[in-house]
Amino acid sequence: MTLWQDRLRASGLRVTKPRLAVLAEVSEHPHADVDRIAAGARRRIGSLSTQAVYDVLYALTDARLLRRIEPAGSPARFELETGDNHHHLVCRSCGEIADVDCVTDEKPCLRADDQSGYLIDEAEVTFWGVCPECQVRNSPTDWRSA
Repeated sequence: MTLWQDRLRASGLRVTKPRLAVLAEVSEHPHADVDRIAAGARRRIGSLSTQAVYDVLYALTDARLLRRIEPAGSPARFELETGDNHHHLVCRSCGEIADVDCVTDEKPCLRADDQSGYLIDEAEVTFWGVCPECQVRNSPTDWRSA
């Protein structure tokens, strides 16, 4: 049995070829959008509808095997849910997304002044900037308009 088969079963999900293909694709291409995940899954198992990929992504996200991230102005992206304490950097020029560790090991690594009775278990932060490749490729005035 593989790691993914074990994790699917432990999450109460059946092991299916589409689920295994999507998990493998997201594992190899973190922060991928649905189109990239679907194309990669199709290369692995053949015919697979985009709707089936959406269904798998939602099931895996609900089971907390995947994490959905949605930077403003970008389609949803998916990564493995590892339970670690990290956030994301998004390049304003090319849209590349990179992980950035939180400065504290506590979860959540940010605290709200007024929790209004909520039990907060996660904080999501997106940092915006320009990646090293785009800094070399573009002039500084291009960054502000990206």
